Amino acid sequence: MEEQIRRHLDKKRYSEAFELLLSEYQNKVFRLAYAMLGNRALAEETAQEVFIRIWRALAGYRGQAALSTWIYAIARNACLTTRRRQAGLPAFSLDEPHVRRAVETRHCSAGRAETDLVSLIAQLPENYRQVLTLFYLEDRSYQEVSQLLDLPMGTVKTYLHRARKELAAAIQRSWANALRPV
Repeated sequence: MEEQIRRHLDKKRYSEAFELLLSEYQNKVFRLAYAMLGNRALAEETAQEVFIRIWRALAGYRGQAALSTWIYAIARNACLTTRRRQAGLPAFSLDEPHVRRAVETRHCSAGRAETDLVSLIAQLPENYRQVLTLFYLEDRSYQEVSQLLDLPMGTVKTYLHRARKELAAAIQRSWANALRPV
């Protein structure tokens, strides 16, 4: 698909290239945004902003990096910008009734908590979320993750190892809470 997009770009057929690019990367960009931001609405808004930025910059793409690397760099920068903008907003507390109701609706009718892997990943520290999302959800290699996040290979492997441990512990806690008598 990337080769087909590049051919359209070489022929200055930006609309066709963008349509292919959008169909290929929209879900991936959203998943990355959700993993970094931990909020579906913010992730959707940021993903839209990412594709607006891509559309505006498409004519300037020179092919020095893989198209996916270029897109992920734009997405990552947009997410970091969104996080900086959101830093001053108050956090929600589980003690607030509407937040508690939203959390409680995540339970199955049988009374067991439904483990939502994406929400558990969203609770991980940002650096762990990023490597986990890119490596497992986007099926990137260690080398690609290292390049996309501008981290040494050893750091990527360490973050991935720690992320798996934290995620496993979160899953265990989730199931333990779900199986606890009411």
